[in-house]
Amino acid sequence: MSDAAVYLLLPDGMADWEPGYAVAGLRHWAKVPVRTVGFTEAPITTMGGLRLLPDTTLAELPTGADAVRLFLLPGSDLWEGDYPSSSLEPVLNALDAARVPIAAICGATIAVARAGLLRGRRHTSNGAEYLARFAPGTTVAADYVEELATRDRGVITASGLGPVEFAHEIFAELGVFSPAELAEFLELYKYGGSPHPSPGRQPDEGA
Repeated sequence: MSDAAVYLLLPDGMADWEPGYAVAGLRHWAKVPVRTVGFTEAPITTMGGLRLLPDTTLAELPTGADAVRLFLLPGSDLWEGDYPSSSLEPVLNALDAARVPIAAICGATIAVARAGLLRGRRHTSNGAEYLARFAPGTTVAADYVEELATRDRGVITASGLGPVEFAHEIFAELGVFSPAELAEFLELYKYGGSPHPSPGRQPDEGA
């Protein structure tokens, strides 16, 4: 597990800010390796205009818990249209079968819903009607919760309005910070009320 990395999927048009708290916290504070994975080897352009080159592709991604610590899907307008589901869904199901946590925010919840991962699991998104529109028949209303982020048996989902809560649930799922540090993270980045800028770090320790 010590060599396992968190893999961030890079869909074209990725919402830059949505995975930001999570990947920075994991790599910079928790010292967990973070790698990027693309549908292909081609670079993508984020909503903010950043050009990102994937480290690997879905076809090359290992799907065992010894190699993948968590698979993270950020939002993108791509999810509401035509995306390569035939290459993504087998990977998602293999990761789930191997008990590798999967985290999806905003439009990416469409992809995990279509892969069948939200059936019987508590989940959230950009609204119950959002999933009903873009992933009809894949979820039931009783499993939907009106929260910015939630997790159930290794699957983390979040609204596009909850990147801080999304990161918090990822940190909690992986157990990389103590309960006190998790509370401090929320206090600072959600409410601006903590004297410390990150778990275990002082304000003058630099970026």
